[in-house]
Amino acid sequence: MKRIKYAILTLFLVSGIGLFALPASVSAVNPLPACSDVGDSRVCAAQSDALPAFANKLVNGLLYILGAVSVIVIVISGILFATSSGNAASVKRAKDTLLYAVVGLLVALFSFAIVNYVIAQFQ
Repeated sequence: MKRIKYAILTLFLVSGIGLFALPASVSAVNPLPACSDVGDSRVCAAQSDALPAFANKLVNGLLYILGAVSVIVIVISGILFATSSGNAASVKRAKDTLLYAVVGLLVALFSFAIVNYVIAQFQ
């Protein structure tokens, strides 16, 4: 149990330090401009936002499913804990189930934040 706590604490510390090391803003020149001059006219390509919108919908849908599954697992863990009647093995199983459900939910939330950040950077 201590190893898991230390691993989570280390993850938060490393990610927190990494956020301070990021540059404030980064910009790049677009190698494929949307518009180009052809003779006397200007030709513009249609820009499509289909891929970022699809990725956003996919991640949101998976997050809703994972959130529902996580709530169900947390309720099951509570039932296991309530019905353990002091048995050490059952209590440990219930606590581990709760810990894994919460860690899974946190990973899902971080992945949601990362995907939305990346999509926002490309728009």
